[in-house]
Amino acid sequence: MLVATKVPWPPIDGGRLLVRNTLEGLAARGHRLTVVAPASRREIRSGSASATLGEVCRLRLVASRPRPLLEALLRSRLSGRPLSIERHLSPAVRREVARLLAEESFDVIHAEQLQALAQAEPGFARSVAVLLRAENVECDIWRATASVRPGFGWLAQREAARMEAWEGRSVARVAATAALTEKDARRLGELAGGRGEIRVIRAPFASTLPAGEEVLSGSPAVVLMGSEGWLPNLDGVRWFARQVWPVVRQELPQARLHLFGRWDLGGRTPAIEEHSAPADICRALSSGSILAVPLRIASGVRIRILDAWARGVPVVATPEAAAGLDAEDGRELLLARDGREFAAAFARLAAEPDLARRLTALGREALARSHDPASSAAELEGVYRWASRSRSSAS
Repeated sequence: MLVATKVPWPPIDGGRLLVRNTLEGLAARGHRLTVVAPASRREIRSGSASATLGEVCRLRLVASRPRPLLEALLRSRLSGRPLSIERHLSPAVRREVARLLAEESFDVIHAEQLQALAQAEPGFARSVAVLLRAENVECDIWRATASVRPGFGWLAQREAARMEAWEGRSVARVAATAALTEKDARRLGELAGGRGEIRVIRAPFASTLPAGEEVLSGSPAVVLMGSEGWLPNLDGVRWFARQVWPVVRQELPQARLHLFGRWDLGGRTPAIEEHSAPADICRALSSGSILAVPLRIASGVRIRILDAWARGVPVVATPEAAAGLDAEDGRELLLARDGREFAAAFARLAAEPDLARRLTALGREALARSHDPASSAAELEGVYRWASRSRSSAS
């Protein structure tokens, strides 16, 4: 059973892509999969997720949404639990997990992200092996937020401290933790005080996918997207639009930024074309475009970079955004830290088609080397089996 924090379809953000790719890899190895996830009533009524994923898993969607921020803040203050844990607590999802466990036998419960772990609580009560896949290190994201967003400093520092303790206890408690990078695995081990079994399992991703056929306007055409509900993305998009893009436009007057998703930028900026979040990522990652990944707050792996490599789209990213990848500046992507460096990178890619082809070719090699879906599924299966045996012997 996989317990998620959101419906893994459509693949409009990296987290959904990661879960979908994982499910497909495990299904290909013959596993019987049940996914329990909170969803809006509109998502449940549409039936698109169940119809699309029906061949790889049994999907159980529960009408539940994250708590409003102010309510979560109040609850966090009273309970002492971290804000994001309170926000995603879902008694309805937990009840569905308990109901399924009472009716059927499961070898493992896979909690996707720390925020889903509370909903997997019935598994601990029934001595089922519970595995946590940590897509990032949550406390480090809060700590980085405090450094780049001074207005959130007091809250971010408090949440970093609370999450550090919560994360460490969680890693020590579960049967095993799967981290996406070596760096994250080391950090999680530190938080847990050396307790807990932690394995590195790279994010699965195909090495070759089709690019979009629609030609985006601009010379060059720069693409920017991400999950609007995640603070690091919101910070990165606003920083890029307000501080980086004006410098890029001075250097490259014909450049155009294609912004996918619903973003409040606090006013219009010249040469930015806004698009709705694409149900099919091909619409955004089209041939001839450049993907910008301007995160200042990051942990884990940016799935969008993997997606761009697979589709032959070159990437310009901040060092923070690229930190979790097996990639180097000038080899698989270009790194940039401010407006001038982003402008210079975009100009190089526009003027040197061979450079763009070389970067994406090496990116695809990195995908085949480190992110092969079959290998990732086999490694995750091995951790499942180890966790299940370990839990059985402990009982």
